[in-house]
Amino acid sequence: MTQDESPSRKGFFTDTSVCIGCKACEVACKEWNMVPEDGLDFLAMSFDNTGRLSADTWRHVAFIEQREPLGHQDSGVGRPAGEGPGPVNLGMPSFGLPGQRTGEHDEAEGGDFRWLMSSDVCKHCTSAACLDVCPTGALFRTEFDTVVVQEDICNGCGYCVPACPYGVIDRREVDGRAWKCTLCYDRLGAGMEPACAKACPTDSIQFGDVDELRERARKRVEDLHEAGVSSARLYGEDPDNGVDGTGAFFLLLDEPEVYGLPPDPVVTTRDLPSMWRHAGAAALVLLAGATAAFAGRRS
Repeated sequence: MTQDESPSRKGFFTDTSVCIGCKACEVACKEWNMVPEDGLDFLAMSFDNTGRLSADTWRHVAFIEQREPLGHQDSGVGRPAGEGPGPVNLGMPSFGLPGQRTGEHDEAEGGDFRWLMSSDVCKHCTSAACLDVCPTGALFRTEFDTVVVQEDICNGCGYCVPACPYGVIDRREVDGRAWKCTLCYDRLGAGMEPACAKACPTDSIQFGDVDELRERARKRVEDLHEAGVSSARLYGEDPDNGVDGTGAFFLLLDEPEVYGLPPDPVVTTRDLPSMWRHAGAAALVLLAGATAAFAGRRS
């Protein structure tokens, strides 16, 4: 790459079908970025000890246990031969390995259970509302087309928090400043992949050029459909979606809502220009009325 060329857009493709819920990505993210410990409170009826993305959790591995999945498919289906590491994670029964059935006892009590696991992260939107509303310039778009918070410039106003359609960005209680995934901006500048992708043992988190990742993701969905996994679908990869595409997208095995993701996210600042126009028109009308009233009183 010459000095005049800009690097291609970088991002994540997260294939949830091979996520084993090990949380190595969470640990690697915390270690590299020095993200504080966030309580590690085990939630009722779940192995998820972080709960959601927050200022102190930049990668969150969700655990969703289901008795019978939507778009039910055979839980024994795996990857086509020779297609990368590990089996497809179509379910974690109450006892046994991912994809295994638990036997006649479970069948008699209502069928198999499965765990859907997904490592969530900031989406690094093409049209990022957090950037639009930040009054200090603390949020900026990098040369890799990712969105990063400069903590030394953030004033803790919190405007970015409700602006995010995914509920990603959050303020830290101890200082009030906003924090989120940077896609390991410092590592990218040194030609390294993000810590979470480096630590993932199953290649569930794949890092690279966004255009290449999109092609890889679509091919993966085709392979899963051919293998009988009809519920496989992509989320966030469409460059024409409500945020004009994302730099982090996912292969899901169920509806987005099951994973806590909005089904149709929209950049929350899309109506700002028209709102300002209407506000300006209303202000002119009020000004004209006030001027007329003042002129009437003078006469």
